[in-house]
Amino acid sequence: MAKNNDWPEEGELLVCTVKNVRENGAYLNLDSYEGKEGFVFIGEVSAGWVKNIRSHVREGQRVVAKVIEVKKDKESINLSIKAVSDERRRDTLQARKNQQRAEQMMRLVSEKMNWEDEETSKISSEMTEIFGTLYGALEECAISNTALTDAGFSGKWIGLVTEIAIDNIIPPFVEIRGNFDIEVWSSEGVNAIREVLMAAESCAENLEEVTLTCHYNGAPHYRVDIRAPDYPTAESVWEAAQEVTKKYMNSVDGSISIERL
Repeated sequence: MAKNNDWPEEGELLVCTVKNVRENGAYLNLDSYEGKEGFVFIGEVSAGWVKNIRSHVREGQRVVAKVIEVKKDKESINLSIKAVSDERRRDTLQARKNQQRAEQMMRLVSEKMNWEDEETSKISSEMTEIFGTLYGALEECAISNTALTDAGFSGKWIGLVTEIAIDNIIPPFVEIRGNFDIEVWSSEGVNAIREVLMAAESCAENLEEVTLTCHYNGAPHYRVDIRAPDYPTAESVWEAAQEVTKKYMNSVDGSISIERL
């Protein structure tokens, strides 16, 4: 989403499109700042001596440039291409692609929810403010289906955003959560509860990149967090944890109530 009437900060890395190439440098359109352009002097195009600038940049080419000077009074922005390392260039381009993907997904949400542009922009901005980037917000939704509600959002649109995020983003891992309400009335008491929670956690012990942790939320509530490479694996571990805890509770004088959050 292009920014309107804003100015970039010095040191900011920008995705730019080469607009015009001159003998002493090139004018670049700033893709993220609508209507803004900057100039990169020939000495900032590439490390070392540049004999022919057109050997390094051409009209229509997409590049990543660093903002080295902003003069708002003269409405000029000076840029450097050579100051951007290959790694940071790749990261910046990927971040731009991610942002565009996120905006496409939110447009799909907008169409299905019959939102006006203002509503889409408002919610997207709120998600960006909390999660850092819009793509980061959607990636968190793909990781955990409670990401938005945990962040304080509410509304029917949350389920749709989460569904679209899961369908379109492959996260580095996923998280699911459940709840055990456990009461033991016999003398085993706390020791029995500890044993049943340890039994649940053991369901992930021999699985690569999978963790299951139980957290005390105030008697008799115990939250269960599962992290796994994908949802089928996470759900499989959740099913195993339910089975083992129910089996253990059958051997003691107590009760367990299980809820998937």
